[in-house]
Amino acid sequence: MHDLIADTLAAHVRVIQRLDRLMPQIERFAERAWACLRDGGRVFWMGNGGSAADSQHLAAELVGRFERERPGLASIALTTDSSILTSVSNDYGFESVFTRQVEALCRPGDLLVGLSTSGNSANVLRALERAGELGVYRVGLTGGTGGRLGACCELCLVVPDASTARIQEAHILIGHILCDLLERRALAGEAPAGELGAD
Repeated sequence: MHDLIADTLAAHVRVIQRLDRLMPQIERFAERAWACLRDGGRVFWMGNGGSAADSQHLAAELVGRFERERPGLASIALTTDSSILTSVSNDYGFESVFTRQVEALCRPGDLLVGLSTSGNSANVLRALERAGELGVYRVGLTGGTGGRLGACCELCLVVPDASTARIQEAHILIGHILCDLLERRALAGEAPAGELGAD
């Protein structure tokens, strides 16, 4: 048992250390997300299973707070409304569960983040394709070879590992870095549109 724990911790550290190669992409992610929020847009999140949980976790960090008191930041997880998820799945099929929400909620200037550890989740890919047609900026969080996700996004962050668990751990770290950067921007006096009121 001791060896298993030690091996898992070592594998986690190796993956996290390799994230330094994604620093330019993380910076670009933060810049695009801030531009979206500053101009009155919303940051949407979607994924399946653990990635669904990560989506609502990160949306909650932005709407509530990460580490500091500041105005709420507009963010929505498309994974949380059981009535929408079940009705769309029943009426249109599970592959449309995010696409329908994108069509109803997203508008040009918004940002949509698709999480898929394989990069091949059909419902995530379909929603990203539709978001592109609507003028929504698209970010992918994936791992391994990246799968098909990169072809559906303006920006795709590929965690350099094949383990689902290690990829998800890295996604949360990337998400927390994003939340920290956005929170700092909000507190620097550059409030998002809607917080400033009429000029």
